[in-house]
Amino acid sequence: MLGLVLMPSGSPSPSHDGTAAHAADLSHAGFPARQTAIDFDDLEGWAEDDHAAALRAFARSCEHMRVRAPRTRASGVDGSALAALCPLIDGAADDPRAFFEARFQPVRIEASGRLTGYFEPQVEASFERTGRFRYPLHARPPDLVELAGDPGALGIEDGVTWGRATGTGFEAFPDRAAIMAGALDGEGLELVWLDNPVDAFFIHIQGSARLAMTDGTVQRVNFAGKSGHAYTPIGRTLVEQGEMALQDVTMDNLRAWLFDAAPHERDAVFASNRSYIFFALTEDTQRNAGPVAAANVPLTAGRSLAVDRHLHTFGTPVFIASPDPLPGSNEPLRRLVIAQDTGSAIVGPARGDLFIGSGAGAGSLAGKINQPVTFTLLVPTNPGG
Repeated sequence: MLGLVLMPSGSPSPSHDGTAAHAADLSHAGFPARQTAIDFDDLEGWAEDDHAAALRAFARSCEHMRVRAPRTRASGVDGSALAALCPLIDGAADDPRAFFEARFQPVRIEASGRLTGYFEPQVEASFERTGRFRYPLHARPPDLVELAGDPGALGIEDGVTWGRATGTGFEAFPDRAAIMAGALDGEGLELVWLDNPVDAFFIHIQGSARLAMTDGTVQRVNFAGKSGHAYTPIGRTLVEQGEMALQDVTMDNLRAWLFDAAPHERDAVFASNRSYIFFALTEDTQRNAGPVAAANVPLTAGRSLAVDRHLHTFGTPVFIASPDPLPGSNEPLRRLVIAQDTGSAIVGPARGDLFIGSGAGAGSLAGKINQPVTFTLLVPTNPGG
């Protein structure tokens, strides 16, 4: 998932009360923040959370981890140790809180954090281009590859993470502006066609969508690759152009501006985000499950978190805490979620994007989430005992 990142913020995380200041520093090389071991009693709101809901989300990760352990990332959470807990899931259903407390060590990330929300759009689409359905979503080009190593050494501009494989090496892939101008025309990559470019753009931002097809079927598109250019939030573009005040940058306001704008103005804003997303198409056979995430598991509304995949191990339970409530709630956010997804704009040790669900209602809620957050990782300590 790519998450609707409207405007990055440097607001600090909630302050800590210092009760765990004496605890061990468990920081790892390559992880850009101090990590401090604490007790479950130090997690305000831990006892009141719905641990069964978190366990069900963790069990979805186990469906994949039983086959292949996730890659251990810079946080130090061992992917093999997470996978080793999966056979114990069935016996944990009667007391899920005890399962987490017996098998994990809470480790707080001492860094300013930020939480946003994302969702799965639901729109109408057609397999054929028609007078109404004229805006495509593209399949992954066969020559598109994720780059390994320094782009500069490959002769590609700095910061580009994907490229086109050629007979003599690699080259940068066309960016959004080039593709909008026809760079992929004639390559037969159109998966489906939508009836407006704004929906198509927001599907790129979210990274997936549920599609009601004109032939009566229901399909899903999921992330399959990207152009590799840096992601730029269009909210930032509109603020810099004086079109919108920072406090007014929400998904609903962005959509309204885009629908009201002249086509050339709208397209220029689209093009300011050079990152372009490619998709894979699957029939929607599990309508009550969320889209399949980067960790190859269906997302769970309210319990699946997109994280920086270079820093965090997929499948890690993360207790998120914020002084601010989620939209529609009156209580500060205190919740155990599972790291199951990622996104181009999700960068940093305490940067998260919470999956809210599918459809317009979920989208309206997701677009309002932008708040400080503290991350506490649950690190497996007793996988076999």
